[in-house]
Amino acid sequence: MSVLLVTDERFLDHVAGRSHPERPARLTAVLDGIAAAGLDDALVRRAPSPVADVDLFRVHPAGHVESLVDLDSAGGGRLDPDTVMGPGSWLAARLAAGAGLVAIDGLRNGDADVAFCAVRPPGHHATPTRTMGFCLLNNVAVAAAALADAGERVAIVDIDAHHGNGTQEAFVADGRVLFVSCHQWPLYPGTGAADEIGIGDGTGTTINVPLPAGAAGDTYRYAMDALVAPAVERFAPDWILVSAGFDAHRADPLTDLGLSAGDYADLMGRLTGLVPKGRLIAFLEGGYDLGALADSAGAFVAAALGVRYSPEATTGEGPGRDVVDAQVARHGLAS
Repeated sequence: MSVLLVTDERFLDHVAGRSHPERPARLTAVLDGIAAAGLDDALVRRAPSPVADVDLFRVHPAGHVESLVDLDSAGGGRLDPDTVMGPGSWLAARLAAGAGLVAIDGLRNGDADVAFCAVRPPGHHATPTRTMGFCLLNNVAVAAAALADAGERVAIVDIDAHHGNGTQEAFVADGRVLFVSCHQWPLYPGTGAADEIGIGDGTGTTINVPLPAGAAGDTYRYAMDALVAPAVERFAPDWILVSAGFDAHRADPLTDLGLSAGDYADLMGRLTGLVPKGRLIAFLEGGYDLGALADSAGAFVAAALGVRYSPEATTGEGPGRDVVDAQVARHGLAS
């Protein structure tokens, strides 16, 4: 077993501010965590290429992209209270948006069994026409749109503590893409309610699991087994893309969920069993406690290889099982 690791030192050039939680040290922590898991011999390393306009425009309209190019030409600036472009941010964002396409090519060529895109800035809050929530371009959506336009069915599973509003908006009316999100509720950005199920051709292909603060490992495992796995199996995707946010960890300073590194290993272990080998790509999203981020990323990538590496034990249930049961019923997934 091997993991295609798509990353680049140029991701460190995106600097949103000295005290900003989405800082370059996050990427260093992720790579340190993978190294600590002893996985070097199983890694196939690739550098991303900046996303081409034709791929970017599948998700983000040309006018929106042009406004970001103009801001980059002016030296960057603040896009909203949380989201900043510095001098190195636009190239980093285009590399991050292109990482999934490199991963797709590598897996199609048989270069590895699974892929992890260790990228920044993250992407799942970026809507087609708006940058927000630390995100400039929607990395997972760019990859999903390329696959869907190639005739492939895609399931996106978002395990970040914050709802992936940008990804949901990109595919809310697109029946070719299943979007499932397990996230804390209520929490930024305020989307991801239980009754958001898609519109038009996409009705039923958006599934939200809005979990209360304190939800922990057993609740997530129950959600995976009772809801996520049946939804994915019913949809029968060719690919699974994972928005791997590690901010559901109990130590994260921005959220109030209760996962551990051991729980993240369990989640990845369950996800890898839902598609054939060589058809799963995970993308780094959130995670803002550096130690928790390192441990969780190491455990997560190790689990993709079937290697048990858990610097922390798994956690118990906490609240939220009733939310899962309600969504199982809403989406007709009861066995």
